Amino acid sequence: MARIAFILLTHKDPEGVIDHARRLTATGDYVTIHYDRRAAKADYLQIRAALQDNPGVAFANRRHKCGWGEWSLVAASLEALREAERRFPTATHFYLLSGDCMPIKSAEYTRQFLDAEECDYIEAVDFHEGNWIKTGLREERLIYRHWFNERTQHKAFYASLNLQKRLGLARPTPEGLQIMIGSQWWCLRRQTVEDVLALIDQRPELLRFFRTTWIPDETFFQTLVMHVVPKTQVRRHSPTFLMFTDYGMPVTFYNDHYDLLLRQNYLFARKISPEAAELRERLGMVWQARGMSFAVSNEGPRLHRFLTERGRVGRRFAPRFWETELAAQREHVIGLIVAKKWHVARRLTARIRALTAIPAVDYLFDEVDAHLPDLGGIASSVAKRDRHRRALVKLLFEEFETQQLVICVDSSALPLIADLAGGKPQTRILFIDGDFDDAYIRGHMKRIGVAGDETPDEVIRRLVPVVRDDLLHEVERLRDMNFPHFNVISPGAGIAMNAAAIARFLEVPDEIAHDLAATPQLFSD
Repeated sequence: MARIAFILLTHKDPEGVIDHARRLTATGDYVTIHYDRRAAKADYLQIRAALQDNPGVAFANRRHKCGWGEWSLVAASLEALREAERRFPTATHFYLLSGDCMPIKSAEYTRQFLDAEECDYIEAVDFHEGNWIKTGLREERLIYRHWFNERTQHKAFYASLNLQKRLGLARPTPEGLQIMIGSQWWCLRRQTVEDVLALIDQRPELLRFFRTTWIPDETFFQTLVMHVVPKTQVRRHSPTFLMFTDYGMPVTFYNDHYDLLLRQNYLFARKISPEAAELRERLGMVWQARGMSFAVSNEGPRLHRFLTERGRVGRRFAPRFWETELAAQREHVIGLIVAKKWHVARRLTARIRALTAIPAVDYLFDEVDAHLPDLGGIASSVAKRDRHRRALVKLLFEEFETQQLVICVDSSALPLIADLAGGKPQTRILFIDGDFDDAYIRGHMKRIGVAGDETPDEVIRRLVPVVRDDLLHEVERLRDMNFPHFNVISPGAGIAMNAAAIARFLEVPDEIAHDLAATPQLFSD
């Protein structure tokens, strides 16, 4: 059975550290503590005095002054890891935690989880091709030497970097290593830890290299683990649940996040607010619970993103759909079928293709199968279509040899709709209105990832009115844009009124418009 040696990196809250260590060792596991040397000495002595008689607790032999982005974080982890590997010979796994981490599963569940597969858990993607780094320095992190902290020694950091660039002092990466990058928080098997420690003892140049890279806690263990362990034995994701805000800062969890955290498919979570005493107490009880089951829905990141984005209007810096140099001409007509219920819009475009000569495609920027002709590589994926949106629409007009084109658009894509309506071609809109009952809202929540199959019904019930209000708000914003060629069809309007709206939208004879409006089960969910 798995026994875990936790590597605990801390720098504050000595009482919390003491409680954390006692809680983790109470279930038969181990803890090795590295307490930042920048912290008050009295706090460190308090921790040692409180835990000195606990046989499951050890302390790093050397304490480092740790700084964000510096080698000191890796040095602290290595110091504690070596001591844990030496002091606790029966530990099967080594799990890196911070003082802000708390368990979101029981020790019983965690052991069963680790026993289920013979593997390591560490996020590790290719440094150069993985697109893990979103902003800031990329290759410069590795090929230049960094002796200063970018946050606390900003001028010296960039002066050193720019001088190395001017002098051509770029360096190669260590021979035979593919540099990987990922989250700092991992859980490794004993054999993996022994192999990593042996590797750095055998190759001291590895420490020399990573000691002067920038943010090495995201690359050091990630690279070396993938060097010594077969890929089939690595699950490339962290076992610790964490999310980031739009500003790149970790999301902090509070007392009301308890149910959300337990539903995530992770073992621990960071970061828990120091003020969330109730949450810490409840999660501590979870760790020591026996026979506790967990309904995993894993909707946390999308639910957080949905709730934090509510109230935002528009998309700043969104790429334009239509640009002058690749634009359709004034004689072109673009018909936009705007609908939240995609299945209704698809039924209508299918009938338009069957009853008219007007080319009609479905949600070509949202789904792969959108009834497109063969356009070659530009249409091979949704992502590629989005990158070449201007060229794609122009190609559609040319491929269909038409002056009129119908496209389906989700009602949330207001900036896209506004761009089209403001371009040279005449743009007509057919908005498909309808009711959003609870069954539809629940299905919609699952489709967008706000809820999952295991999300408690109480959570879904509370979210239903929130999501419905957002959908209705989309409709109001669309109507408030006052487009000149704006038509509406709805299930309550009747075939005659819907036919008149379709006739204006497509400029087709009344008979064809009537047949389109009378499409069987057009509005059915």
